[in-house]
Amino acid sequence: MIAKKHIPITLFTLVLLCELYLSSYKLNFAIQFVSLVLVVFYSKTTISLRFFKTILPLLLIFFVGFIGYMLDFYPLSATIKDITYFLKPIMALVLSYVLIKKQNDMFHFLKAIVFIAAFTAFLHLFGIFVLGDFRANSIHELRGDFGLDNFIEIFAFYILLLSKRFLGKSIVADRRWHYILIVLFILSIYLYFSRTMLVAFFLTGFSMFGYAKITTRTFKFIGLAFLIIGLIYAYLFSVKIDRNAKGVEAFLYKIKIAPEEIFETKIDRENHKELWDHWRGYEAKRAFSLMEKQPSSYIFGTGYGSLVNLKFKAPVGEKDMKFISRIHNGYVFVLYKTGFVGLILYFIFLIKLYLKIYTKKTSEEAYFVDRIIVSISIFYFFSSLIITGIYIPIDAVVFILGGLLAVEKLVKDITL
Repeated sequence: MIAKKHIPITLFTLVLLCELYLSSYKLNFAIQFVSLVLVVFYSKTTISLRFFKTILPLLLIFFVGFIGYMLDFYPLSATIKDITYFLKPIMALVLSYVLIKKQNDMFHFLKAIVFIAAFTAFLHLFGIFVLGDFRANSIHELRGDFGLDNFIEIFAFYILLLSKRFLGKSIVADRRWHYILIVLFILSIYLYFSRTMLVAFFLTGFSMFGYAKITTRTFKFIGLAFLIIGLIYAYLFSVKIDRNAKGVEAFLYKIKIAPEEIFETKIDRENHKELWDHWRGYEAKRAFSLMEKQPSSYIFGTGYGSLVNLKFKAPVGEKDMKFISRIHNGYVFVLYKTGFVGLILYFIFLIKLYLKIYTKKTSEEAYFVDRIIVSISIFYFFSSLIITGIYIPIDAVVFILGGLLAVEKLVKDITL
């Protein structure tokens, strides 16, 4: 029997695990919607004005999407799908906020994040080394069978690594288990063979170690980082890497083409090699082409239910599709659906999170919470280029953010 005081964190854990392991987007949406309704109905927890102001840009974006829809009605099924895309992160933020505020224990919350991530990392490595054939399988097969990414492990790694410094005690008291989990996270993060995870790992570390605040030291660090990245790419373009290779060479090829995959739009659709290597750029190009035919859409977007015409049937999702609702570039996605009004609001939301780095701190705990929130903002600034940012269908990081916004006031009331 679960003790009453542990019900909020238990429900938070179950919802988060469902988000990570249930493949059905519709089922996850239903679970989170029902959970939110029940929690709000039965819980006496109130939402603070500070939290409401933080999520207000997302709420406004949600309503802006209906303006484009009212100007040009679209099929009901596509409209409902878009509504859920823009509503889901708001639900996740409110649900996690209410649950963690009800729990009223920052350390317990952060500990739950670390242990959830440790569980997922163990399952990931167990799948690769025990259920799979690590030596024989290609990177594509490993990622297809055991997961494309899991960003909660990145944040759990830094929370565990820095917890003693900021909280006065480690999330894991036993030193041996502390270091075992550190190694577990690093190994699991690397073996996702995800370019997005690799960059997110370093960006999060950059922020968590205090370099996100703009100072002379920050510019020096950024300069060094660009130098190292430049040298890496100079090497990658100086050697021949087979596009069809397996293992590490295949991963290096993906790293090599990463920048042009996002930004290159001059693509020959008939050249499948070129098309798939620049798929994100092609999606964005098609979205802009459709908006140019209706210039007014740049203000409020094309609205919920509007689809991007790929001009051919592409093998995306479970079947070949010519019309798609969501694209990988989150900035273009928000612009396409809600126009520059929505895009500006999205930037305001991310900037508001980032600016917490400049707020007055009353304790080391408050400083730690703000560092994690700022790191999440930087993560979303980056991931919005690659995987739709906060609007990606499966997102565990948004639950961490909601919980952090709940404990934010608690830790800022603690004096040094």
